[in-house]
Formats: sequence, structure tokens, C-alpha cells
Amino acid sequence: MKGKSIQSIYDTLDPLMEFKPPFINVTYHRSEYIYKRNPQGLFEKTIIRKRPGTVGICAAIVNRYKVDAVPHIVCGGFTVEETEDALIDLAFLGINNLLVIRGDPNMSESSFEAEPGGHRNAIDLLKQAVRMNQGIFLQEDITDVVPTDFCIGVAGYPEKHYEAPNMKMDLKYLKDKVDAGADYIITQMFFDNSKYFEFVKCCRESGITVPILPGIKPITNRKHINTLPRMFHVEIPENLANELQAVTTDEAARKVGIEWCIEQCKELIKHNVPLVHFYTMSNPGPVKAIVSKVF
Repeated sequence: MKGKSIQSIYDTLDPLMEFKPPFINVTYHRSEYIYKRNPQGLFEKTIIRKRPGTVGICAAIVNRYKVDAVPHIVCGGFTVEETEDALIDLAFLGINNLLVIRGDPNMSESSFEAEPGGHRNAIDLLKQAVRMNQGIFLQEDITDVVPTDFCIGVAGYPEKHYEAPNMKMDLKYLKDKVDAGADYIITQMFFDNSKYFEFVKCCRESGITVPILPGIKPITNRKHINTLPRMFHVEIPENLANELQAVTTDEAARKVGIEWCIEQCKELIKHNVPLVHFYTMSNPGPVKAIVSKVF
């Protein structure tokens, strides 16, 4: 969104609104920074990329479409005070659904580094939002506060979070978040429904009872066969990979990806999933083609 207006978001969402989505998920990316030497010879952190704030984007979406916006609330780049301010603003605007995640490392970091005075893990960020729902703010001696009413989601990984040592430990971390107050789970993208079904089964066996929403992303170009597994730590099923390797153009790959997602969605719906969450990546065309055939 760097340097772009809200119209670019409307251009993404307008083609999809005929399907009456129950909510629109709003991702958030940290500002990036580099270290520059100042005239005194010292290095200073300099922000090199700014994006519109999540609060403003959500408010614009709700105002235009009258549909719930679900902002990503991330640990990286924020102090606990800044997080509280953002959550207060969201609550004031009537934006009461959240997806709480740790967030990715900054591009200049080899591993995630918390902001000084900020949260290191998603569960700590979750607990802050839960406390605000209970009317407990950072300054606990304040008495004239109004409790928030957030419905709080967390992320789940059918193929395991890449930093977790094993799936059993990853499920434990997820169970801890649910026990701490998470109301629902949205999964990372997957291309093999059996991985989602197995993930749900393991979650239920571990005592997780909240809704688990499947996350779906259509493949839209030939490069995705390599970039998506590397960036998101997911597998491309052999049949899908073979189809993608057989095509010679991005348009042909797009058609393969759409057809694959259509079949994915049909199977998920047959298994009575709560809903299907699409990762549009600012590209509404493939999702519109899929939803037109499925719903």
C-alpha cells in the first residue's frame, strides 16, 4: 500500500462484494528500517517504508461496505502502550473482531525481534486484548474505563509453524492461546485438504473446541510452485505440482490454480466447515472465479 490511496483497496474489494462476505480480513505489515550513519558518526534506525494504519483501513472498509473488518494485530513494531491505543481506537469505531498474531521478522532480521517494550509472543498480545475485555488496562488504577468487547482469533498451521520443533508442540502452543481466551482459529493456507482435516482432528483431540476456519489461496502464476512453499512453509501436492509444471504460461497456471481451489472448496463445504477464508493478496479475479462456481 506504499504511496497508494484507499481506492486501490476498494478496487480489490468491489468485485467481491456481490458475494456478501461476512467479514474482510485486513493484514498488517511492519514498517521496514535500515541503519544510517548520522553526522556524528553514529548509526540511527531509519524507517524506509510506511503503510496506512490498520485502524484507518478498517474504518474505511466498514464505512464503505457495512461489513465487519478484522484487523491483524501484530507484536512486531509496537510497544504495549501503542497496542493499547490501537485497540482503544478500534473499539471506539465498533471494530470488535481481531486476529492476533506475532508477525514475521523484519526483512533485516534473521529471526523475530520484539520491539523494546512490546510483546514477543502472540499469546502475550492475546492476553492484553483479553484483559481489556475485562476492563483491565495498562494503568490499572484508572477507574472510568469501558471494557472492550473483542472477539479474538489466532492463527493455526495445518502443516506446523516453521519455528515449532514438532506438530505436538505447535498444537500445545495453540491450545494455550485458546485457553487464554482465543475465540476462533484461522489457518495458514494449504493446498491439501487432508492436512486441514487431520489438523482439525488433532485440535479436537487436544481439547480445542473453537471454530477452525480454513484459509485458501489460489495459485495464480507459475512461480508460486516455488515461492509459496519457501515463503509460507506449505507443501504443493504432487498432482498440483505436476499440472503446474506442465503449463508454459502464467495464464494457464492461473486456470490450474482456480480449478484446484474450486475442488478444494467443494470438498471443504461437504465437510461442513464454518466458512472458507480466502487470501486474495489484492488480486480479486481468481477468488471471484472460484466463489462464482462454488457458492
